[in-house]
Amino acid sequence: MDLQLDGKLALVSGSTAGIGYAIAHTLAQEGANVIVNGRLRAAVDEAVDRIRSETQGTVLGYAGDLSRADAAEEAVRRHPGIGILVNNLGIFEAKTFEDIPDEDWLRFFDINVLSGVRLARLVLPEMKRANWGRIIFISSESAVQIPTEMIHYGMTKTAQLAVSRGLAESLAGTNITVNSVLPGPTKSRGVGDFVEGMARSSDKSFEQVEAEFFNHIRPTSLIKRFASPQEVASLVAYVASPLASATTGTALRVDGGIVKSAF
Repeated sequence: MDLQLDGKLALVSGSTAGIGYAIAHTLAQEGANVIVNGRLRAAVDEAVDRIRSETQGTVLGYAGDLSRADAAEEAVRRHPGIGILVNNLGIFEAKTFEDIPDEDWLRFFDINVLSGVRLARLVLPEMKRANWGRIIFISSESAVQIPTEMIHYGMTKTAQLAVSRGLAESLAGTNITVNSVLPGPTKSRGVGDFVEGMARSSDKSFEQVEAEFFNHIRPTSLIKRFASPQEVASLVAYVASPLASATTGTALRVDGGIVKSAF
């Protein structure tokens, strides 16, 4: 399937590894011009070189913390004409509710929610002039099933759904779509390292720890395994394409069926 992404300029925040990297790589593979982002120049350069060597797309890099207003403004100013914005930047941690101070709630909201709000606000004027654009928030199934071990994280993922739907409604009648994508447990770099560490410490294989995780901690999963970042990226690439012109204002789950609902 030709996703008709040739020549489209995409910014993927937090894209030097994991889901973000897979999204950037897939968009470049489909012909989009992609801006890879991360905080560290070395990591950005490495990701850019890898994607360039494996795809035919034009791949650019922007090293900067896009949760900061000055960095977001510089990125958009340096790369005019962004038609696809993928808000992937985010953090997570496990912490009991009583141990989450005000500062953590504010930090999680600032990085996970406000960074995407700010970037959307910055790219919208050009999207409106072109009467075309795609804004995608990478949320999580944790937006629907708030994890008790990281309530502050779940709060930010739910907030992304509200922002996405509200922004989509404000753009009714245009060719600019806004959607959220909700991955389930995914074998990103951080998750993979964590599970492999658990496997080593318990003298078990990765597969054994994975099976125990889905049997006891996330038993509603229908695929009974971690998704790959590529499986998430494939959905994002379609939503970012002109082919998805009738898909807007919605939350699209790529969660392995972990949310126990047909809707």
